Amino acid sequence: MTIPRDNPAAREVPEMSVEELRSLQALGGEIAEEHLVLNMGPQHPSTHGVLRLLLELDGERVVQCIPDVGYLHTGIEKEMETKTYLKSLVLTDRMDYLAPLTNNLAYCTALEKLMDITVPPRAQAIRLILNELQRLNSHLVWLGTHALDLAAISMFWYTMRERELILDVFEMVSGARMMTSYFRPGGVWRDVPAGFADAVRSIVDLFPGRIDEYARLLTRNPIFMDRTQGIGAISGEDALAWGLTGPSLRASGVNWDLRKAEPYCGYEQYEFDVPLGEHGDVYDRYLCRLHEMYESVKIIRQAVDRLPPGEVMTSDRKVAFPPRSEIGVSMESLIHHFKLWTEGFSPPVGEVYRSIESPRGEIGCYIRSDGTPRPARVRFRTPSFVGLGAMPVLSQNALVADLVAIVGSIDIVLGDCDR
Repeated sequence: MTIPRDNPAAREVPEMSVEELRSLQALGGEIAEEHLVLNMGPQHPSTHGVLRLLLELDGERVVQCIPDVGYLHTGIEKEMETKTYLKSLVLTDRMDYLAPLTNNLAYCTALEKLMDITVPPRAQAIRLILNELQRLNSHLVWLGTHALDLAAISMFWYTMRERELILDVFEMVSGARMMTSYFRPGGVWRDVPAGFADAVRSIVDLFPGRIDEYARLLTRNPIFMDRTQGIGAISGEDALAWGLTGPSLRASGVNWDLRKAEPYCGYEQYEFDVPLGEHGDVYDRYLCRLHEMYESVKIIRQAVDRLPPGEVMTSDRKVAFPPRSEIGVSMESLIHHFKLWTEGFSPPVGEVYRSIESPRGEIGCYIRSDGTPRPARVRFRTPSFVGLGAMPVLSQNALVADLVAIVGSIDIVLGDCDR
């Protein structure tokens, strides 16, 4: 589904000579005498986290932009090697803190593939609903902060207003508003409460009108168009070469969405479109995310209307805890519960990689098991890290004033980079 765009005209930027466009071989590479080296960050308020951009400038034009990450390093991947598989789950929430449930899902699906675990249909549907609510939540934060970067302050208040409704649902099902750790290997922590379906329906009934409101405020706004059209453009071929995924890739016209290409959680059972751009600039990346919100509402509505009954956790007792009703009457169940919490379960020796579609793009989880209750290695392929890697080409020949728009348009979360 290619998004229509009435005014594709780009802002005119003077061409630079081949000599001016040469790239630095290292941070200390030779710099033209008239060029300026400038640090943007690591505390700049418009960089969406603790990020440093090393800029080589010719006047107000960017000759070279070198992203420098690591200021938020948490050591999450190494820390997971010291914990059992289940206890490691809570660390995944802290990577992309705007999409914790998506991180949970990437980790759980990889582990389930390694252990050949079948997830019940009801748990799959609940996962899908919450995953799409998480996509809406993330896009709301992105839209509000991206507009705020470009001085459109009202949008931030509106998106935060709607986000509260989604966080209320997360709190309803898990007791936490952000770091829920609700998805577990084999299913979900517990079944959703009685008012879950009505709460979700109230959100999907409200959101189309609210998304229309966002579009009326920004899509044809002449100042927003001037700040985004023709800025940070990248072709589909270059986007693939630099490893971009998600809306940043689809804005360049490449139709790749893991929910369609490699379905999980039963996505193949639902009807939805994949929004595509044509110009690959900041404006198209905005349009793709805006239209993805409509599609997420469509998916959630279908899923909540056909939410099946049944169990929400696998019956495989190697990973599933005994029901609470058994623990009070069965000593074996009590011992099994105690051993699973203290010692954990032991997947077979092997390695696995599984990727899903996060709000920012492809997030993949690699797990290597040595047969013990603790992973030998866990590694995540995160979209924010890869997106930042494309900053040199996205910012080439841009103006300094456009850098905040370009950084915001790739929707980075620094916790997603520094693991």
